[in-house]
Amino acid sequence: MRTLTTFCLPVFLTVLIANTTVQRLAADQPHQQAVRLSVQVPVTLDYLLYLPPGYEQRGSWPLLLFLHGAGERGDNLDMLTIHGPPKLIAQGQPFPFVVVSPQCPKDQWWQPTELTALLDDVERRYKIDKDRVYVTGLSMGGFGTWELAAYTPGRFAAIAPICGGGETFWTKQMTNLPIWVFHGGQDTGVPLRRSKEMVEALRKKGGHARLTVLPQTGHFSWISAYNNPELYGWLLEQKRSPVSPDDNGGQ
Repeated sequence: MRTLTTFCLPVFLTVLIANTTVQRLAADQPHQQAVRLSVQVPVTLDYLLYLPPGYEQRGSWPLLLFLHGAGERGDNLDMLTIHGPPKLIAQGQPFPFVVVSPQCPKDQWWQPTELTALLDDVERRYKIDKDRVYVTGLSMGGFGTWELAAYTPGRFAAIAPICGGGETFWTKQMTNLPIWVFHGGQDTGVPLRRSKEMVEALRKKGGHARLTVLPQTGHFSWISAYNNPELYGWLLEQKRSPVSPDDNGGQ
């Protein structure tokens, strides 16, 4: 028995050490587990609000969301009255829409998640026809218009990006969305090709977009665009179409 015990003990110890080493190695191997983040991210945006004449006499109104350019970023809402619909409203021109003009904070860019939160809140607070929500913007706001439409294309009745652009793959989700694009032929701030690329990509995917090129105009093409009554008449003619399976955007 003494000889057997003396022979087996080293074997037993060897197996025990080996098993311990395997367990340690297994514990040291990379591993992962499912974890959920659940937090509420606050959104703060200051904006100008315009309610059209006779607002209280109707059950609902079209909504026009206006996105300004990079030069109007900051914390002074008066800067928004330099260009576009807020300028015309400040000059006394009536509009047949509820017009919402948010201000992008300094050194930031338009974020579709924040703009979506703004639209959700506006639709809760005011008498908005959800089938007649329109987006337009100039320069940085033109880029923001394209991106917001790509994020939730099924939400909008029409968009009008001015001297903007974006990622051409966004257009895959806008084939059912009426779009009128404006750009200056002499624009050196945002080259005309940025709008052309978006329109061409959209058409290749079976969508339709109207492109108005102002041949002798530089970056300030929005002056002609927003002074054109035909733009607002065209917007009012558009109504949201049923959402197709390819038009889910970011939702």
